[in-house]
Amino acid sequence: MRRLLLLLTLSLLVPATASAASFPDIIALPDGFQPEGIAIAGESSFYVGSIPTGAVYRGDLRSGQGAVLVPAREGRAAIGLKVDRRDRLFVAGGPTGQAFVYDAATGVDLAQYTFAPPGTTFINDVIVTSRAAYFTDSRSARLFVVPLGDGGELPAQDDVRELPLIGDFQLVDGFNLNGITTTRYERKLIAVQSNTGKLFAITPSSGVTREIDLGGATLPNGDGLLLRGRTLYVVQNQLNKVAVVALSRNVLRGTVVREITSPAFDVPTTIAGSGEPLYVVNARFSTPATPQTSYDVVAVPR
Repeated sequence: MRRLLLLLTLSLLVPATASAASFPDIIALPDGFQPEGIAIAGESSFYVGSIPTGAVYRGDLRSGQGAVLVPAREGRAAIGLKVDRRDRLFVAGGPTGQAFVYDAATGVDLAQYTFAPPGTTFINDVIVTSRAAYFTDSRSARLFVVPLGDGGELPAQDDVRELPLIGDFQLVDGFNLNGITTTRYERKLIAVQSNTGKLFAITPSSGVTREIDLGGATLPNGDGLLLRGRTLYVVQNQLNKVAVVALSRNVLRGTVVREITSPAFDVPTTIAGSGEPLYVVNARFSTPATPQTSYDVVAVPR
């Protein structure tokens, strides 16, 4: 009986170990891609957007292989992106003033929304809840809201609205709101202000903002956010690190408990993942972009 139990245990352990080992630590993206946002769907599919072309690359975390899902298009850009439960890919369009929605399986266009004229705004990141998709604008004190129907239906252009931000958030010179996420029950949104390093809790129904008290700490160059339970991961792009913040139950207080660094970081911008490890994308903003410039996605311990 003991021998049988030992053999059974080994048979269960070996495949699991082999499976974990099959995930590469660094995944190459196409040369010259100029990535920024990353999203993960299911067990191993990931999506990365191209800043200047609007293209979206889909790959597999297990094999490290992939291909362009959404081809480059004139007048489009891809900054932050998220995949919702209905397998739709929402993409923030940066300086285009637009947002794009694609079928995450086929890359087919599902919708396109215009928030502001090109060059007047910077649509930076997006989070999708059961009620709406919320987009940050790094040049104004507002969110753009794409409301979803009772069955998750995408709205018409006329239904898109602005959500002015009031309360603690103050617009200042430079790059303002960047990454955005939502709490577990969608009662609050959380966003980071890149130029001040402050975190804000936002009530989605009213636009009221409350600064999250970090005990005097700030998170300058804050970019992509990932919330798991009450642990918030904040990418600090030019600083080549990810801050790990333990939030209070009401998310109005937080403590920076540690930082994740890696010699493989080269201006990471966004972070995604649900288990172990997490993944960041290297935008390499400090490196001149050429058609031959290499880019990658890096696995980091949670």
